[in-house]
Amino acid sequence: MKRILPLLLLTAFLSIPVHAGAQALYGEDAPSCREWVRQHFGAGKRPPFSFRYDGVSSDRFIKKWRYSRQNGPVQDDGALLTRHFWRDPRTGLEVECAVKTFPDAEAMEWVLYFRGGKTRTGQINDVRVVDLALPAGPEARVFHAEGSTAEKKDFHPRETVLQAGDTLWMKPYAGRSSSHAFPYFNVRTRGGGMVFAIGWTGTWKASVFRGADGKVGVNTGMVFLDTWLEPGEEIRTPMTAMLPWRGDDRMAGQNALRRFIMAHHYPRIRGEKVHPPLCASFNFGDPPPCNVYSCFTTSYALALVERYRMFGIVPEVFWLDAGWYGPSARWQEGYDWCNSVGSWQVDSTRFPNGLGEIADAVHEAGSQFMVWYEPERVVKDSDWAYLHPEYLLEAWGKPVEPHPIDRSYPDSYLLDLGNPEANRWMREEVARMLREGRVDHFRQDFNIEPEAFWYNNDAPGRLGIREIRYITGLYTFWDWLREEFPDLFIDNCASGGRRLDLEATSRCIPLWRTDYDTEDPDICQSQTFGLSLWLPVHGTAVWRDDPYVARSSLSATTIFNWKVTSPQSDIRRMHARMAEFDAVHRYFMDDFHPLIGEGDLTRDDILLAWQLDRPEDGTGWISVFRREKAPQTSALLHLKALEPDTVYEIEDWDTHERIRKTGRELAEGFEVALPALRTARLLRYGAVTGPVK
Repeated sequence: MKRILPLLLLTAFLSIPVHAGAQALYGEDAPSCREWVRQHFGAGKRPPFSFRYDGVSSDRFIKKWRYSRQNGPVQDDGALLTRHFWRDPRTGLEVECAVKTFPDAEAMEWVLYFRGGKTRTGQINDVRVVDLALPAGPEARVFHAEGSTAEKKDFHPRETVLQAGDTLWMKPYAGRSSSHAFPYFNVRTRGGGMVFAIGWTGTWKASVFRGADGKVGVNTGMVFLDTWLEPGEEIRTPMTAMLPWRGDDRMAGQNALRRFIMAHHYPRIRGEKVHPPLCASFNFGDPPPCNVYSCFTTSYALALVERYRMFGIVPEVFWLDAGWYGPSARWQEGYDWCNSVGSWQVDSTRFPNGLGEIADAVHEAGSQFMVWYEPERVVKDSDWAYLHPEYLLEAWGKPVEPHPIDRSYPDSYLLDLGNPEANRWMREEVARMLREGRVDHFRQDFNIEPEAFWYNNDAPGRLGIREIRYITGLYTFWDWLREEFPDLFIDNCASGGRRLDLEATSRCIPLWRTDYDTEDPDICQSQTFGLSLWLPVHGTAVWRDDPYVARSSLSATTIFNWKVTSPQSDIRRMHARMAEFDAVHRYFMDDFHPLIGEGDLTRDDILLAWQLDRPEDGTGWISVFRREKAPQTSALLHLKALEPDTVYEIEDWDTHERIRKTGRELAEGFEVALPALRTARLLRYGAVTGPVK
């Protein structure tokens, strides 16, 4: 049957009591996160989370439950795990809060687990993974961002000022964690603030509420969770990380989050951080009625690899996107990449020797091979729909019958990753495809809204179980894939940037951050600006080799989609753009400082500028853009985070002109000329010794 958002759950979540809690985490004499955890977790204490059990708030009984604690060893990344347990003496329900503290980042995070006892539990709902308060102050501001909607506004910075009684409510759309909302936010109050990062690749929720006393309550959790548990059954909740910061500049918190992600929530290969690569497509797209790579062939692929090698522009990764498989039963005619997902057989007409022949040529050229897959969505009448209907979920709760025939529309099923058998089978199928194609890296897309598939298949009284099983199954798949193929990275797409929560960033890198028109350089600038406030690594496309377009898309990772067979492309400019990428892209993994950019960043009459700073060695890069209708002919830049008495040299990447100024002078402002419309200036700087000239 169909379900809508349970109003009681939503109302309960928005009725936020403001508890004492986090005000001690910043300001003078603030304890460390580890000490704060010791103060707030223990026997007889109200922990900084809450839930309702059979209609009663945990505030009324949690102090009376049996409490115990386990201290884990210090982990490889320096984090200390402590596990806190509360057990109901009547029903045996156990609640665990697994807390990690990170001394190097001065951060903490936790996740809740609920475990059934010897008999069926009562009803568990209104679970607030984080339920705490920040200190009162003259104002409360929440810095947050748009999620991905394939529009100009994707990742646009937002700021909400909370008055007494105001609540900011955030949740993603229909089951993908950064669709229409963004799972990171920064709350500023008196003396500093706290950044929150949510790890849940499904439908999380968060609210920030300002009470009449000025205190700011923060709650996080999962939108749909109202269930009982069988004896011995376990569920987990979303994870939330928190980073306190002090002072007046919210970028202290933003950059603390970026460093925290790189240190503790960024994937690694054989112990080393995944290198964000320079990618290139095989001349992305073909003329209609072809679609993406639905007309692509082995011979064309081999010719393009040879052309890239001939021109000296071989990328680190060759990227083969959707459409390399054959049509499903229904779509022998009218086939495109979208309507045959689930028929994962290489098209033998176009690729008679499989994808391995292309992979061999790519490897011989000194590059790596990445291929697109979408294993979670299964189109009706595709091979997988026929092979294992018992592994599939219908959107409106109908059972999937063997050999489904629906000639009306190419609708989709959802492969139930929460089913251990289905998950195991899918893992084996993906591994087979990777090995047969000699594929180095796995590009995973997800072009479906899963929410209806989850909640319309929950049993009565078990709201949220399908989502929890599915999301934890997704993590099982990702973790297994990275263990089975230790040199592989996962590119997380999901219709372009719709799964960017903290759990996903721990396992995947987003090479394609939006499905919005990536040929619009101004919007590429805006999205780099907005997303870099939170995440260090993300990528987008470069379609042309002129400096304004290419620098607008310059990020930690980039895919060059220029047409190497077109006379509009210039080999010398391609070399120049690749050299810029090589020089700059690693700096996106350091500190980010916005220099110019307020209000609506999508307008074509503004300047935009940012600074990438590496504090360890005093070097960095500055990007400045004058858009097509911007009236200003220069930009006054005030650089950030430099040592006041240190002399820095700034060099123009194009003209090699240099100036030297102290960090204090650069903070006070220096002018950059922008004489022409559609100008993109790229400047690098470094600390030097000697007098100012």
